[in-house]
Amino acid sequence: MSTATPQQQAPHTVLGSGPAGTALARELVRRGHPVRLVDRRATGPAMEGVERVAADVSTADGARAAVRGAAVVYHCVNVAYHLQVEVMPRVQEAVLAAVGASGARLVVLDTLYPYGETGGAVMTEETPWKATSRKGRMRAELDERYLAAHRSGRARVVLGRSADFVGPGVLNSSLGAAVFPGALTGGEVLAMGDTELPHSYTAVTDVAAGLATLGERPDGDGRVWHLPTAPAVSTREIHTMVEKRVGRPLNVVVLERPRPFGPFDERMMAEYEEMFYQHTEPQIMDSTAFERYFGAAPTPLADTVDATVTWYEAWLRSR
Repeated sequence: MSTATPQQQAPHTVLGSGPAGTALARELVRRGHPVRLVDRRATGPAMEGVERVAADVSTADGARAAVRGAAVVYHCVNVAYHLQVEVMPRVQEAVLAAVGASGARLVVLDTLYPYGETGGAVMTEETPWKATSRKGRMRAELDERYLAAHRSGRARVVLGRSADFVGPGVLNSSLGAAVFPGALTGGEVLAMGDTELPHSYTAVTDVAAGLATLGERPDGDGRVWHLPTAPAVSTREIHTMVEKRVGRPLNVVVLERPRPFGPFDERMMAEYEEMFYQHTEPQIMDSTAFERYFGAAPTPLADTVDATVTWYEAWLRSR
């Protein structure tokens, strides 16, 4: 292990300052790494141990500037839902070129989209990629390119896949700002599709810890890993956990098909229609391989719900 001080170490660079990127930056600082957090504006609140840098990583120049001198680069960039098919391939091209030239390792935050509809089968790292949606095919093509870049020696790459996020700071998720504010105030709470089906949710803190582990463990490179995720339960069971935490029954509005609701506007929900199968069949993600190989364990869902309610209580007070 290096004896260099954090100031002497090459930084771990996080691209994207959304909930996952921000949680990852905090986790990396906790682990003793100097951290560079990159987004287009670098206007977020100060974070101890984190240098904020502005760069557009969808461009070659921006990506090179963002990764310069980094030991590990974490790709947590996301864009508005209607722009993903257009923009995410550009980000990949620029970031792969930048890390290939710099020699930094690349850790990519990924989704379950490449699997497509599974008929409710448990998803493992061996599940075939059979996406038929535009966004699912796009993600599968990106992943194939990432793994091909690793095999060819162009870059050292590893992918960490997550189910739907839940946790402190997570707003635009099926368990985010359309659920917790209503739960705390007695307002409407969103549910999509069949709430009795099992559905995996990954704590954003487990996303951060899993990506940080992949960043510290090059022996995991060259493949896809499922990040630590608690055993799937029904969305109705999650709502029951929330009800116990807030002390009132939830006023649940079930969307049987996509339509605008809360933070999800008409354009976003129209784009989400092709992905709505995630709420009409079981979505069960298995992270056993990661847990066994790296000696990790997911956070119990009840603990994640508690932490999320606490965060939203403070968030509502600040508004």
